[in-house]
Amino acid sequence: MTATIDGPDFVALQVRDLNAAADFCEQHLGLRRAAVSPPHAVVFDTKPTPFAVRELLPGVDLADTARPGLGAVLWFQTSDAHQLHDQLTAAGIKILTPIANSPFGPMFSFEGPEGYTLTAHGG
Repeated sequence: MTATIDGPDFVALQVRDLNAAADFCEQHLGLRRAAVSPPHAVVFDTKPTPFAVRELLPGVDLADTARPGLGAVLWFQTSDAHQLHDQLTAAGIKILTPIANSPFGPMFSFEGPEGYTLTAHGG
């Protein structure tokens, strides 16, 4: 039998400033920390896939790139994309793509911790 994978089981963004990235996720996205995180990361209680921000792995230098994660697309489901859009805009978070209809409900992209592009959809 050939081994296969079921899909993403854990997603993490590597960041230079762990505390600032975790604060961003809590304050602007409403994520809550999981009960346990390793010392080099902050894991959030997201379902079905755990999400974290973590310190840089050896050999990773985000100063070498203007846009971390370029080429990867990370979508977050929200209960109300319009309200989240308005909250982020009011907080001065840079909106990268305007809110628009998609097959997954209203969606938009914004600048997350350390310049990562994040997309929110739903509601």
